[in-house]
Amino acid sequence: MDTTSNLSRCAERRHALQRRIGKGIAFIPTAPARMRNRDSDYLYRFDSYFYYLTGFPEPDAALALVAGEEPRSILFCRQRNPERELWDGVRHGPEGAKAAYGFDEAYPVEALDEHMPKLLANQPALCYAPGADALWDARVMGWLNEVRSHSRAGVTAPAEIRDVRSDLDEMRLIKDDGELAVMRRAAAISAAAHERAMRATRPGRSEYEIEAELLYEFRRRGAQFPAYWPIVAGGANACILHYRDNNARLAGGDLLLIDAGCELDGYASDVTRSFPVSGKFSGPQRDIYELVLAAQAAAIAAVKPGNRWDEPHDAAVRTLAQGFVDLGLCRGTVEKVIETEDYKRFYMHRTGHWLGLDVHDAGEYKSGGEWRRLEPGMTLTVEPGCYIRPADDVPRRFWNTGVRVEDDVVVTPAGCEVLTAAAPKSVRDIEALVGRA
Repeated sequence: MDTTSNLSRCAERRHALQRRIGKGIAFIPTAPARMRNRDSDYLYRFDSYFYYLTGFPEPDAALALVAGEEPRSILFCRQRNPERELWDGVRHGPEGAKAAYGFDEAYPVEALDEHMPKLLANQPALCYAPGADALWDARVMGWLNEVRSHSRAGVTAPAEIRDVRSDLDEMRLIKDDGELAVMRRAAAISAAAHERAMRATRPGRSEYEIEAELLYEFRRRGAQFPAYWPIVAGGANACILHYRDNNARLAGGDLLLIDAGCELDGYASDVTRSFPVSGKFSGPQRDIYELVLAAQAAAIAAVKPGNRWDEPHDAAVRTLAQGFVDLGLCRGTVEKVIETEDYKRFYMHRTGHWLGLDVHDAGEYKSGGEWRRLEPGMTLTVEPGCYIRPADDVPRRFWNTGVRVEDDVVVTPAGCEVLTAAAPKSVRDIEALVGRA
């Protein structure tokens, strides 16, 4: 990532949030470090809202934004500590962070309880994320009570508490050019990892071996983390939507569903591909796969400015319902299958979600009670699927078939761009790749 450009964008976002607030103060802490067990930490990952506004990657930090006639951005962070830096790595410290990240002021995080009541005094509104963390809720209430204790001296506490996430969600929903550049790189890494996984797949290998191929390619190309733990699901396991065990043997004749994406510089990719373990689709497998592929194509065609959020989903559902009727999985007319939601036996989830700093990214799907309209810069997944478990009224040739095809898509002024188009998904490309390591 271009660090200078990113920090400039973070400063612009802080100014934009201050303008949205009008008068008042916003408080956004980052995520805490978490213990995995005993004295071993989880790998640290910052809070997405905090990082969006600061670009600051260290734990034990918080941002205060004063809005009004004299706006200020104030960072609280860890002090330099040579002994801890020997063990854990270099810290910026308040002065270093102020200079490097463009804050107006910076103080030790230990001084937070001293400064925040002073900053809150005589402010009309406090904007933070109530309910997100009980410990922060208690601490914020303590600051407000401290301000109220000086009421006889003419000091007033904020009369209004607003959820800062409402403003930040709207801001995060539209990706800027810098964000999209990172997301394109993340998409390219994930596409390469899926291709590597296809080449490495063959009967007799274990799901976790294919998982290892994905993780290797993510890291080899510079991604810091998987955006979520990969789903590598062979055979009947592909009918478990959030399968995580990844420990079964791959059998010839089965399909393998892989849902995996990397995180690069905080931004997620989210890709699913389904393909035959042996490298060749059977007739029934191909029927289901091409149906899901057609549903995805219909959904992607509906991703364009002015369309509502639900239109890609509706397009996918109509295509799938027609296919389910044609294949004998559902009975009756397409309209009846949709009206009664009979299709949900085989397709029970929505067709996508927002994508960005979080895999299921910030942003409301409805506005004013209506599905919101798509705008350029909105980034989403398109991921129809079909999951067929054994049942007496289901043709046996389709049993234990799980297929999902997922791509990352950004809305453009002319329509949309499929960020993950490089990940193979045509029958021809897949059959040419699988097992060709």
